[in-house]
Amino acid sequence: MARPRRIVLLRHGESEGNADDSVYERVPDHALRLTETGRRQAEEAGERLRATFGDERVSIYVSPYRRTHQTLKLLDLDPSRTRVREEPRLREQDWGNWQDREDVRKQMAYRDAYGHFFYRFAQGESGADVYDRVDAFLESLWRSFEDPAHPPNVLLVTHGLTMRLFCMRWLHWSVAEFESLSNPGNGEMRTLLLGSDGRYHLDRPFERWCTPKSYGHTG
Repeated sequence: MARPRRIVLLRHGESEGNADDSVYERVPDHALRLTETGRRQAEEAGERLRATFGDERVSIYVSPYRRTHQTLKLLDLDPSRTRVREEPRLREQDWGNWQDREDVRKQMAYRDAYGHFFYRFAQGESGADVYDRVDAFLESLWRSFEDPAHPPNVLLVTHGLTMRLFCMRWLHWSVAEFESLSNPGNGEMRTLLLGSDGRYHLDRPFERWCTPKSYGHTG
């Protein structure tokens, strides 16, 4: 099994929705574009990634949203060293279709009280639903490692919540641990590095906003 040396998770640059949530009333979530700030964030992330990957090959999976595709293009990675696949299972959490700003703000307050993992948006998904599709993607990813010619690097261009849930599944975090962590900022990365012990380790932690409170022994 040709396990990659590193698995990099990248959150897209700032989108129109990150800058102004009223845009969700006019534009579908999947169609939102990057702002000028988001474009700069993507270009800066590209500089860091090119320095990290050097002349090594990279297997890339990108969420089907416009802002993630735009982010990937602005990374300016060498196309001769990359293999790109669109991966719908890495999309953002579904919050329903056309969104009413005040209703969404109300639901976000409900989610904060109820719990980000279990709360399901009306006509949308819960964090647990996203976890399930991330789990299905992870199984496919592991099967790809059976190819002895698999690239030494994997890059996932995705969304903040999806990044946290991917790490939750990969590193076997409890729900309480997941709930205690914040999303990375736009254009931020986290990397799972293959250690000498044969295990993957996160290069740096997610910011913690509270102390985990578990119902049992899992922490």
